[in-house]
Amino acid sequence: MLTASTDIQYLKGVGEKRAELLRKKGIDTVGALLRFYPRAYLDWRNVTPIAECPFDENVCVRAKIVTPVKKNYIRKDMTLFKFNAEDESGLMEVTLFNQKFLADKLHEGSTYLFYGKLGGSFVMRQMPSPEIKEGGFNGIEPIYVSSGKLTSKAIENLMINALQSGITLPDILPDSIRERNKLCGFDFAVKNIHFPLAPENLERAKKRLVFEELFVLQTGLSFLKKRKRGLTGYTVNPAIFEEFKKTLPFSLTGAQERVVNECLADMSSGRPMNRLVQGDVGSGKTAVAAALCFVSAGSGFQAALMAPTEILAEQHFKTLSSITEKSGIKCALLTGSMTKKQKNEVKAALKSGDIDVAVGTHALLTDDVEFNSLGLVITDEQHRFGVEQRGRLSLKGQNPHTLVMSATPIPRTLGLIIYGDLDISIIDEYPKGRQQIDTYCVTSAYHSRVYKYIRKFLDEGRQGYIVCPLVEENEVLSAVSANEYYESLKNGEFSDYSVGLLHGKMKPKEKEAVMRSFADGEIQLLIATTVIEVGIDVPNAVIMVIENAERFGLSQLHQLRGRIGRGQYKSACILISDSTAYDTKKRLKVIKECRDGFKIADEDLKLRGPGDFLGSRQHGLPDMKIADIFADRETLHLAGREAERLLKQDPSLSEPENAALKAEITELYKRLNQN
Repeated sequence: MLTASTDIQYLKGVGEKRAELLRKKGIDTVGALLRFYPRAYLDWRNVTPIAECPFDENVCVRAKIVTPVKKNYIRKDMTLFKFNAEDESGLMEVTLFNQKFLADKLHEGSTYLFYGKLGGSFVMRQMPSPEIKEGGFNGIEPIYVSSGKLTSKAIENLMINALQSGITLPDILPDSIRERNKLCGFDFAVKNIHFPLAPENLERAKKRLVFEELFVLQTGLSFLKKRKRGLTGYTVNPAIFEEFKKTLPFSLTGAQERVVNECLADMSSGRPMNRLVQGDVGSGKTAVAAALCFVSAGSGFQAALMAPTEILAEQHFKTLSSITEKSGIKCALLTGSMTKKQKNEVKAALKSGDIDVAVGTHALLTDDVEFNSLGLVITDEQHRFGVEQRGRLSLKGQNPHTLVMSATPIPRTLGLIIYGDLDISIIDEYPKGRQQIDTYCVTSAYHSRVYKYIRKFLDEGRQGYIVCPLVEENEVLSAVSANEYYESLKNGEFSDYSVGLLHGKMKPKEKEAVMRSFADGEIQLLIATTVIEVGIDVPNAVIMVIENAERFGLSQLHQLRGRIGRGQYKSACILISDSTAYDTKKRLKVIKECRDGFKIADEDLKLRGPGDFLGSRQHGLPDMKIADIFADRETLHLAGREAERLLKQDPSLSEPENAALKAEITELYKRLNQN
């Protein structure tokens, strides 16, 4: 008998070749197949007369074919099949594109069900490329994400084989949780998510499976957080924070003080801190990091701060050194471009304990970098590092405190999921003197005025950015490319100025050189892609123009805008878009009127959904097979409460009724680590 863990190859109808296609979709077992849920459904039960069908909406029509199926060759790779079908209310023309196999099965005089959108006119309605079934079918059909030879119908047949095999499926939800939340059993849910006998059955199945997916995620991350707690020998004296504040030439904001105190409470508890500090662009995360490094050094152990680029590491080093050098705390910089002699000197001092704070890039991760007593690990813009890289740095100490910092605002709902193994602190206040950035939305017709506006700032000695969505020209996408734009402006509108080019396809050393030239003021105008989103802090940069602004997410636009307004000069951001789409205008209005990165992120999530919001695997969030983090927020919170209640009753998930849940969580860890 088949079980959920049976290799997919051994399911009836699969075999070696089809098994390979399924594995590419992440389906390697029969259980994984049954959790490959439909993306949509066709309800063939609600038949609408042709004359009553609304235009451009999916409808189901039962009609008889009343003309022969005619074949028309349009070109070598296009064949049309046309025929008329009618019911008692009217007539419609049906067109099939390159579907000879289907056309050959259709017969004049026979009745079929047609599912699709009606177009044409009231005189002759038309239905192009409908789904077609025998006239007597009366059910709800699942539609699966297909690819090549692995069609939706092929997957549907495999689902039937799996469910008819007598497979036993363990229910990972404890009975008490199911009963309390009025959820159906897993067996009922699986059968009705694939082949619902009625819409209400489908709703019950979906409710159960959405809850289960979010419950496993919440329980798994909470379990991971508790498991990480352990003990640490690195405890700090929080009173040293008062000494730190006296060294500052400015006052910390209330939000900065609150976050530092949250971190120090963790670091003095005897258990390792695992905390995320989220702060909007310019909110002062570096000062928080400096405070923790200062307290760590004062408490007798070392700290390390890792940044994704050399220029950002250098900026952090300069900031930390200026704050700590008067107190006798020694900081050192370690990056890949340093000479071998410089690196060896820093490594020797780290090993001996002569250096209190190390600031660097991936160079900190090499095997020959050893610390005397590493008690605090900080990573900046943490999503630029893999989980494994962060872990490697932490392994250089004995259960050290961990702080990850991010300027990418994530709505709290989403943050609780993505960073479920971390405690979260938010810096929600700007330091005094932070410049407000004027934001304008214009069309490309304003280019000449925009260039004149840029020259005004450059003539005053300031610097600016022009951001493009593409690196190179693309025949498919109608958008400005950085390469062509750079050549055009350097030899045209800005031939009298120093213009630079920066994009992701450049080698790391080339990118570092360009960013350094811009930071040093040698480049006045930088044409770039979103590679500048993180890693450049140039107070003299005051003007940013973003071409094809409709191609960027709101949070990304906000991050880009945050590259300016970092000094004493008034700054402006100009969004250029020719899009007339309502959604685009709505999105750009949000970025124009709002300055709060977290509100912008929330709007971005509403407008684009979590998949587009996060980008390609950017944050290590596992694929949601059926749940929608935004749409299912209420279920998310309910699942979180149930997870918390369960772990209070059974912290190690060792009770027999939780065995299946623990096994599922183990699989979740594997998926998270693979991401």
